[in-house]
Amino acid sequence: MTPAQQRLLSSTALVAMVCCAAPAWAQAIPTANATPTGVSQEQFLALMGRLDALESRNEELEQQILDLKAQTSASDQGLRDQANANTVSLSNGRPTFATGDGQFTASLRGIVQLDAAHYDQRRAGTQAADFRRGSLGDAAEADRARDLADGTNFRRVRFGVEGKAWGDWAYNLLFDFGGSGAEEPGKITNAYIEYAGLAPAKLRVGAFAPVTGLEDATSNTASLFLERPAVAELVRGFAGGDGRTGAALLANGDHWSLFTAVTGAAVTTSTFDEQLGAVGRVTYLPYKTLDSLVHLGANANLIINPAASGPNIRGVGAASPVRLRERPELRVDGSRLVDTGNIDADGLTSLGLEAAWQHKAFSVQGEHFWIDVKRRASALADPSFTGWYLQGAWTLTGEPRRYNTASGGFDAPKVEKPFKRGGAPGVWELAARYSVLNLNDRAGAPGTAAIASAIRGGEQKIVTLGLNWYLNNNVRFLADYQHVEVDRLSLGGTAFGAGALTPPAGAQVGQNLNIWSLRTQYAF
Repeated sequence: MTPAQQRLLSSTALVAMVCCAAPAWAQAIPTANATPTGVSQEQFLALMGRLDALESRNEELEQQILDLKAQTSASDQGLRDQANANTVSLSNGRPTFATGDGQFTASLRGIVQLDAAHYDQRRAGTQAADFRRGSLGDAAEADRARDLADGTNFRRVRFGVEGKAWGDWAYNLLFDFGGSGAEEPGKITNAYIEYAGLAPAKLRVGAFAPVTGLEDATSNTASLFLERPAVAELVRGFAGGDGRTGAALLANGDHWSLFTAVTGAAVTTSTFDEQLGAVGRVTYLPYKTLDSLVHLGANANLIINPAASGPNIRGVGAASPVRLRERPELRVDGSRLVDTGNIDADGLTSLGLEAAWQHKAFSVQGEHFWIDVKRRASALADPSFTGWYLQGAWTLTGEPRRYNTASGGFDAPKVEKPFKRGGAPGVWELAARYSVLNLNDRAGAPGTAAIASAIRGGEQKIVTLGLNWYLNNNVRFLADYQHVEVDRLSLGGTAFGAGALTPPAGAQVGQNLNIWSLRTQYAF
């Protein structure tokens, strides 16, 4: 009812009351001299005035209520607009775009790593007199092993975007233009989607790097040294590595993590029949306090069906070779000094155990791997190989390396006080590692010919010392010294190439050398 209607109704009711009361007044007046009773005209007019005033006041209050409602509605809409507004942030130099409700995000990623190295070797001799060699059947690498190339290399130059969509879905697109020994054309490192609506589990499909072990669980932007231990890098390449296509299930809690994946080929690999592999890893923290922890883990990396080298002709089949070879934990020169050559195989199994301990600024970790290759349609004995490493770190400025329960591995220390001239020093870290990779199987004695089933891939031992300087959470420098020892016997024949390129059977084709290296890194 409107205010005017309310006023009309009130006036009508008052008039009716007066009219009804008038006869009663008349009957109640016996003579002109009797004392008047009831409502006088003046009282009636006063009541009408008061009624008008109340109605006017009521209209004012109603208008105030309407104004408050309008203001409240506008304020609520402002809050809703603010809550739904897109945001842009630049935390630690990483541009991030997000909707106000957090359902959609997009973060730009960038990694630049420039490596420089000096290989301190004995001066090269002629092929006929200097027997140091690299990869089997690769004339360039075999010849280059006598004089590894000093220089620089952009190890990683990666750009991409990651984020989430519709809350429960995540995505990651990352391209790499760096390389091992020489920069390469852009290639896919990550291109996957992930569903996180099954907490604590997640499902991932696409191209990504499966977590194959403890060292692999550490991001390459947070590693203690320029490269992973040789055995960890070797195992990583069986069914994992950057840009590996597959589907994975991953989950974690406060004290445990689980990763399992079925994988195919890396995105840059083309074969007749694609490799089928599997990766599995489980970790557990039996002891964890604010300052200390103990990590235990186990992993398995399988090549279930190796990639075929040609058409699979009925009754004949195609060779499906696997090859184990690795560099001396650096990529400025891409030559491999230990190499089994191709082994025609039905499959490969790698099993690993891992352990780590951390207390404040100190941390120690290690892994041991056992690798078995099953030959295809062969009477020769199946070869087995091993490798392990032990490494430790001490943060001189006191900041601890961080443990990531989601990946089951360590991350770099957080730089609370970034470097400033004349001010904070940033974070300084000392590191040391000893690694062994043994790719020999029934290798035999020096100076002798190899038996039919022998694998003379070589044994590589490396001592590494490192000094890392984190200027802030984006910039760091790594300086490493490595002493490398390779013990390897020649297979003879034409194993490394024709003529003088292949030393006599049983000759020592390994070497000892020192490597000095430096990495400059910017990552966001």
